[in-house]
Amino acid sequence: MNARPPKAPPVPPHPGLEVHEDSIAWTGRFTLQKVRFSHERFDGTRSPELTWELWRRGQAVVVLPYDPWTDRLALIEQFRLPALAAGMTPVVLECAAGLLEPGEEPLPAAERELREETGLIPDRMEKIGRFMLMQGGCDENVHMWCGRVRLDASPEGHFGLLAEGEDIRLRVMSAEEGFALVDNNSMENATGALALLWLRHHRERLRREWA
Repeated sequence: MNARPPKAPPVPPHPGLEVHEDSIAWTGRFTLQKVRFSHERFDGTRSPELTWELWRRGQAVVVLPYDPWTDRLALIEQFRLPALAAGMTPVVLECAAGLLEPGEEPLPAAERELREETGLIPDRMEKIGRFMLMQGGCDENVHMWCGRVRLDASPEGHFGLLAEGEDIRLRVMSAEEGFALVDNNSMENATGALALLWLRHHRERLRREWA
């Protein structure tokens, strides 16, 4: 394969890194890159040549909608084939999330994904952080936010883009119910758990500042 997909550029240079091959092994829903390389070890010696498959997903966004007036939050549920393959429940409870479009900035992407997957429009957004999800094999990194919304007039419902085959169910619950999901290991999604733990830590401040 000669042409490189936009989300699979060559691995950038780095001190101590020697790249011997950087090619595209597969292009489908996502791109798989084959990289042969060696690098300088912590003791100054060279590593053996390594061959890694690099799954290119790029940047993503995650949003936890929170209503400080009613102390409620919103999560979504949808069918996830990888969860089924991992032997877990395939209907996954998670935060609204999605990948950035080419040239899209993270914050507008986060607001877009929240609107498409929940119908909610935040009037304030606070950055939770930026995190790698699978640094052992995938370049995906997520920008995470907590968004202020009003949930008192937002009933649970079904959302998602039909053109992308999405079938998303909105779940609204109290903050305490959300925190209990983490405590009893019912929140098996890493970004969802991280967002809920962040909210637990910042909840009282947000209620003072946002309400």
